[in-house]
Amino acid sequence: MAEPRLVALTFDDGPNPDTTLPLLDLLKAHGVPATFFVIGEKLTPDTAPITARAAEQGCEIANHSFSHPDMSGMTADEIAAQVGMTSARIRQITGREPAFFRPPYIAVSEEMFSQIGMPFIAGFGCDDFDPAVSTAERISRTMAQLRDGAVILLHDAAGNVQTVEAVRALIPQIRAAGYEFVTVSELFSRRQITPQRRILYSYAEQETMYAETE
Repeated sequence: MAEPRLVALTFDDGPNPDTTLPLLDLLKAHGVPATFFVIGEKLTPDTAPITARAAEQGCEIANHSFSHPDMSGMTADEIAAQVGMTSARIRQITGREPAFFRPPYIAVSEEMFSQIGMPFIAGFGCDDFDPAVSTAERISRTMAQLRDGAVILLHDAAGNVQTVEAVRALIPQIRAAGYEFVTVSELFSRRQITPQRRILYSYAEQETMYAETE
């Protein structure tokens, strides 16, 4: 029997009540796991239960820096602080160490690769951070980039209602196209790929196909 096609649904810039909670309701209703790349300063006592709920639902919690700066020009100490404070809050809430890092703005540097011990994840986006991109465009752009092993990059930032509505349509459409939803960790595990350092991943395929940075 052929291996099922896999896709990882990921969300950046949360948690927050008005977007993350409706997404969690959708994911639970459809039995879909996702990976949330959270911002450390948004992991407050008020929002910690949201992230705890995501983890309890089988979602993965990953690191997206502490305050979402462009880290590519930062010093080693600044980078370590951005990542370390966020990982500490994730551990406090979930009891687990985050396994992946997504650089803000997908901006990277040699210093970041040197200082951050986690594999770097990019993904295929639909510019859903831009309110001018309609719900229909978000759906069509995501479906156009769909491929086996893909990481879909969306945002659960405050007020991003159009992405919630897009996901409502995307889940059944992606399933109808023959894909199984997995977390980022499961994506690499199921493909028997150990993610490497100094590589910015948008999908899980054979190593020669990875997008490697300078």
